[in-house]
Amino acid sequence: MRSLRSSSLALLAVLSLGGCATTSRTEAPPPAPPPPPAPAQVQAPEPPAPPTTVPAVPLQKPAPARLIVQANPANPIVSFRLVFHSGSVDDPRGKEGITSLAATLLSEGGTQKLSSAQLLQTLFPMAAELGSFTDKEFTVFEGRVHKDFLSPFLELFTDVLLHPRWSPQEFERLRARALSDVRNGLRSEDDETLGKVALDALVFQGHPYAHFVGGTEKGLESLTLEDVKAHAARVFTQDRLVIGLAGAVDEALQRDVVSRLSALPATGAPRVELPPVPTQGGRAVVVQKPTLSTAVSLGYATPLRRGDPDFFPVAFALSYLGEHRQLAGVLFNELREKRGLNYGDYAYAEHFIQQPGTTYNRTNVARTQQDISLWIRPVVPANGLFATRGAVYFLDRLVKQGIPAEQFELSRNFLLGYTRLWEQTDQRRLGYAIDALFYGTPDYLEQYRAALAKMTPESVHAAVKRQLRPEALNFAFVTQDAEGLVKQIQDSAPSTITYASPKSPALLEEDKTIGAKPLPLHPDALQVVPARVFMEK
Repeated sequence: MRSLRSSSLALLAVLSLGGCATTSRTEAPPPAPPPPPAPAQVQAPEPPAPPTTVPAVPLQKPAPARLIVQANPANPIVSFRLVFHSGSVDDPRGKEGITSLAATLLSEGGTQKLSSAQLLQTLFPMAAELGSFTDKEFTVFEGRVHKDFLSPFLELFTDVLLHPRWSPQEFERLRARALSDVRNGLRSEDDETLGKVALDALVFQGHPYAHFVGGTEKGLESLTLEDVKAHAARVFTQDRLVIGLAGAVDEALQRDVVSRLSALPATGAPRVELPPVPTQGGRAVVVQKPTLSTAVSLGYATPLRRGDPDFFPVAFALSYLGEHRQLAGVLFNELREKRGLNYGDYAYAEHFIQQPGTTYNRTNVARTQQDISLWIRPVVPANGLFATRGAVYFLDRLVKQGIPAEQFELSRNFLLGYTRLWEQTDQRRLGYAIDALFYGTPDYLEQYRAALAKMTPESVHAAVKRQLRPEALNFAFVTQDAEGLVKQIQDSAPSTITYASPKSPALLEEDKTIGAKPLPLHPDALQVVPARVFMEK
């Protein structure tokens, strides 16, 4: 024990001396700090899962009988635009087509003072215009007259709504015309519209958007004049109305129009609550009818609509892919110009209805739930499936590769000018201003042009990848050999195409890729519908 204690004391003495001798030795440098841990590898965020449904986010609700004025004293023409937030979604079940027929009977059926024929005879010497148009959620009454005839026209224009004739003869005539539009026009004469209506019916199955705006055969047959009168009083009301005036408009005219229209019912039927729409893809409907061609429409429901930050870049990208009836689109050049398949092929970021006499979309066809679509104008039946694969191929290429820089600038410059044409008339400017109330997008076209100026290929491509989903597509075909087309789709064999003139090796090689492109179709989700029963009930 004594020996161990002595040894400990000696060791302490040595340590103490070593601690005091700092001036007689070099101190060792402190050990280097340990290296920092390697940074964790940053992973790109997972893209959001695609939506399973498109919710019914309501459009905005302007004040009752809201007045929009675009006065221009230098313009001698006065334009009227009465827009009711009422459309075919308001048609009761079993009475499909009643809203459209009511609007037509009001605008064409005469007033208490004038028969239908007298109405036309009165409008003709004034060179005045008066008409109506109904879509899924909106109905428009529009008029146009020189200011020299303003007073008689204003009385006539408001009388069609306030003091309609409700002639039984006119009701029967216009109902017969509406039935003919379904039986003969839609089913027999217009394959392009038939395909678009069939796509609506497929994408919005079980939804108020699903039936043809003009009605169904059984729905129109069931209507009575009393049904139409009562329905007009329920849906053409002040709480659903926006009033648009343009041109030679003064304060007296504004007061007079508002005063007259205050005689409309203040309120009517409650607004229809729209259900969510499933975003299910991979379905097809084949409408069978005697026809020499095959028409194809493809698309899907989308939550994207005006006001969404992605709307402008996606609209730009789809314009690049195929602006309606323009020659520069990818689909137009690839399918028509290079391959001679058909008249034209186009793409749309929102539901497209052509304004008669123009290449532009109608205004005041706003929708709570929108759809993205591609339109393949009728092709030779033997090339129908190849053309469809081509549209999907070029859409998929847009999603994966974006827009080349040179084409990006060309497309941007085109739209900066082309959008000016969309607003070249008073009626169209009024239409855009009224649409802006419902979408919450003031100065919509100015916003579009400002957004175009700031876009880059990268920003547009990012929006495209978020919003365009080729795998979500649904398909509507109008063709004669429906069973043969269904078998081709189910067999999944490559599509081939032959040409009457030589083609470049590069194009023929690309044709092989297009022909082998799998369509996003489920073989068990194909249905054949004879045209003779389409929109029957």
